[in-house]
Amino acid sequence: MLRMALLWIIYINFELYKSYACEPSAVPFTFKEYPYKDTPKNEMTFREFETACEQSSACSHMNGLARTRCIRECVSPSCYRELYLNDPLEEGEIDVRLNSFKGCFIQRSGRTRN
Repeated sequence: MLRMALLWIIYINFELYKSYACEPSAVPFTFKEYPYKDTPKNEMTFREFETACEQSSACSHMNGLARTRCIRECVSPSCYRELYLNDPLEEGEIDVRLNSFKGCFIQRSGRTRN
């Protein structure tokens, strides 16, 4: 009887393990990528717009993540829509889209610099 109970427990644990192990893999995060060359001139151009947006009445009163979102949207509304609108930045998220955002901004502003 004890042996039968142990076998039953092992079987149930194995079935539970299989159900967890066979779950579909997480879908990789994808977004449109724009090339960005990290040069002093590109950084200066981006930083000029970012500073202006930080000081704008639309964003200056905000803090934290809301402020970051506001500034990005102010810097380039079209790039923001394309890269962030459907999947906004979340608290604590590492922003892997920032370089693509900068590349998009530089490309659309017509200020590509080497």
